[in-house]
Amino acid sequence: MDGSATKAFKTAERISRIDVSPIAQISARARAMKQEGKPVIVLGAGEPDFDTPDHIKHAAWGAMQRGETKYTATEGTLELRKAIRDKFQRENQLDYALDEIIVSTGAKQILFNALTATVDPGDEVIIPTPYWVTYSDIVVMCGGKPVLVPCAAENGFRMTSQQLEAAITPKTRWLMLNAPSNPSGASYSAEQYRPLLDVLLRHPHVMLIADDMYEHIVYDGFQFVTPAQVEPRLKERTLTVNGVSKAYAMTGWRIGYAGGTKALIKAMSVVQSQSTSGACSVSQAAAVAALNGPQDFLKDRAASFQRRRDLVVSGLNEIEGIDCRVPDGAFYTFSSCAGLLGKKTPDGKVIETDTDLCAYFLDHANVAVVPGAAFGLSPFFRISYATSEPELVEALQRLAKACADLK
Repeated sequence: MDGSATKAFKTAERISRIDVSPIAQISARARAMKQEGKPVIVLGAGEPDFDTPDHIKHAAWGAMQRGETKYTATEGTLELRKAIRDKFQRENQLDYALDEIIVSTGAKQILFNALTATVDPGDEVIIPTPYWVTYSDIVVMCGGKPVLVPCAAENGFRMTSQQLEAAITPKTRWLMLNAPSNPSGASYSAEQYRPLLDVLLRHPHVMLIADDMYEHIVYDGFQFVTPAQVEPRLKERTLTVNGVSKAYAMTGWRIGYAGGTKALIKAMSVVQSQSTSGACSVSQAAAVAALNGPQDFLKDRAASFQRRRDLVVSGLNEIEGIDCRVPDGAFYTFSSCAGLLGKKTPDGKVIETDTDLCAYFLDHANVAVVPGAAFGLSPFFRISYATSEPELVEALQRLAKACADLK
């Protein structure tokens, strides 16, 4: 790039305070180490290791054979929106009209559309921490102010009604809830949601985003519920977000969806029409098959994740200095590493933060995990156990040795 071009380039202020996702950065470094021949085990990505079921693949191939490879309606194909409507009715007892449903290129775009369409500069968005790394950055990009509320491990990483009440101001626009949570795996029963929803009923200017992406990955008989299902009076103020990525192992297909009021969905469609337009036509056909097809395999896959959860939680809790609570769902552990801070690595470096510890794990043990700082809460680290049991066993052995090598 010549000098004049360098002078001409200027980063927009709205993205000057954000960076590439820390998870993506860690994954990129781990990939580079693998290419160098190092035996790196990556426990950072939030992606099921299962394959997309065959009947879903066949539906995509059938759509291609029928020539369904053209642009679709911005808000999604009629067939997929009908399948989503039926899913909401069948599984969540929520009735959304077809013009109250939108399909996007992943749930991340759903969130971006919603906040872009509704958040003005200075508006506040309440986000319980630990949170999915994208939440606060999207708010910042939209000109809003993230209001981060630390949720203690002692309370299962759940927000309390007192915390929510204290965080609400006249500028509050949204509360964002993700349950089961990435990264903590925490979820809310109907009884646990109740106090939070009562607070929202007292503050009619606050909207709610319910991110239900891990709905089908819950354990120990946990009964999943979504907020608008628990409190129908909040349905008009709730955007219920979901997708096919996690449950159906369709991360690369990039299909997310949401139900909300007609006015909100219309505003989100305006944003989407000027960015990506409709989602991929073939992916939408595949999503129809996912939502309308057999659902029995979901429990089998959740059971497999539960076995891995138990393996990882047990292994981590055997390591001195690490404390790992048992997650309700999703496929992550979020462990305290407070007991390891202040210790020294074999080369004499002091572990001062969870970020230092995760860098040490990658360099010393060839295991990639994500520091809690990336999710807004330290000193913790996240492990994704969406990988094979033998690889998890090996990773736990490496982490145990790496911790034992600290002085």
